[in-house]
Amino acid sequence: MKIVLIGFGAAAIGFIQQYKNSKDEIHIFEKSKDIYSSSISGIRADGKLFISNEMGGNIDIDLEIQKKLVKYYLSHLSEPKYETGKSFGNIEQYKQFYEKGFQPVLADFYHIGTDQLKQVLYSIFEDFKKFPNVNFNFNKNITTIERKNGKVILNNEFEFDKVVVGVGRSGHKLVKKIIDKYPQLIMNNTKVDIGIRFELPDHIVEELNKEMYEFKIRYKSKTGYMVRTFCNNPSGYVVTENYGEFSTVNGHSKLKGKSKNTNLAILTTVSLTEPFNDPIGYGSHIAKLTNILAGKNKVILQTYQNFKNSKRTKHIYRVEPTLNENKYILGDINLAYPRRIIESIVDFVEQLEQVIPGIANSDNLVYAPEIKFYSNRLNNMIFDDLKFIGDCSGATRSIIYATAHGWLLAEKMLKKIATTGL
Repeated sequence: MKIVLIGFGAAAIGFIQQYKNSKDEIHIFEKSKDIYSSSISGIRADGKLFISNEMGGNIDIDLEIQKKLVKYYLSHLSEPKYETGKSFGNIEQYKQFYEKGFQPVLADFYHIGTDQLKQVLYSIFEDFKKFPNVNFNFNKNITTIERKNGKVILNNEFEFDKVVVGVGRSGHKLVKKIIDKYPQLIMNNTKVDIGIRFELPDHIVEELNKEMYEFKIRYKSKTGYMVRTFCNNPSGYVVTENYGEFSTVNGHSKLKGKSKNTNLAILTTVSLTEPFNDPIGYGSHIAKLTNILAGKNKVILQTYQNFKNSKRTKHIYRVEPTLNENKYILGDINLAYPRRIIESIVDFVEQLEQVIPGIANSDNLVYAPEIKFYSNRLNNMIFDDLKFIGDCSGATRSIIYATAHGWLLAEKMLKKIATTGL
């Protein structure tokens, strides 16, 4: 049997790791020109691994599988150097946040660091290449998939028995083409996270960073929206991500090269009802509008006080941005973001000030757009020859959950082949 796997990301790694000893041919089609130029979100940027039942996706992943996969990634480090933390393992801290209306999220963290990620990825790639049934095909951008006469045809050229799509959120154009052709795949598609990247001096959150590395909390704001923290980077750096049609802001940290600032995302989850059915389009529109105000491939930077008071920022004060000055302009995010989202974020920060004094300092920095897309939740039970894994499936949104999703699908497929031969 010939199986094609589209995209070489976290989900693909889990799938291949399970399938590499099988008798079936596995062909990986990756649009990057080679392994050195491939860009895998999450693996390339920061490399934060966590074990938790409270975050990472909309599926249940056994904690033992999560632990096994964390060990797998760590085993590909040339040296066992990484940072660890436990989110709200301290019961007193848990109570402190809970009393102020926050829902603390429990998780164990393992931070590899951006500076070690290339080596981890190359090591995994080199291991997979040793298996004769695993075939990598770079510079293969798949734009069409058609099911025809018991086969799956890619780009009207390549023919396989089964296709597994693992293109992540960045591959939403291909996924949209597939679901336009097969709309019965869609289970749910109403959510998008819209927010900001928040940057502040390390000393304000120093104790939390030492205790947890990353503190994860949720909060039901006065607007009714749920607001959460995401991707906390102690002594980290703010960066931009280019999606082709628009640019967003993100953050990462290194194991060795440290800044004096901590950055984190503060995200508002927007859940809309019918006839809304395009969360990626909605989020993309807001990102594009923000980019129009900032200039091509740039984001907006604003002080927290100006953000809260709807005033354009013209000067910054004590907090020095870690984002390259060529990547942002000083401006007003209020001109691009819906007011209800901004009110939700401000309510979150002001409430958090009661637990973390200094978090609402007037000269802390706010960057936009920071948008996390929820892909359409897709049903893998519809077709036997067309499957989706990882973030593009709408079931996951983290390295470990995406890896586990690919791992578990491969395990299920192998069991079915062993039982039925199909």
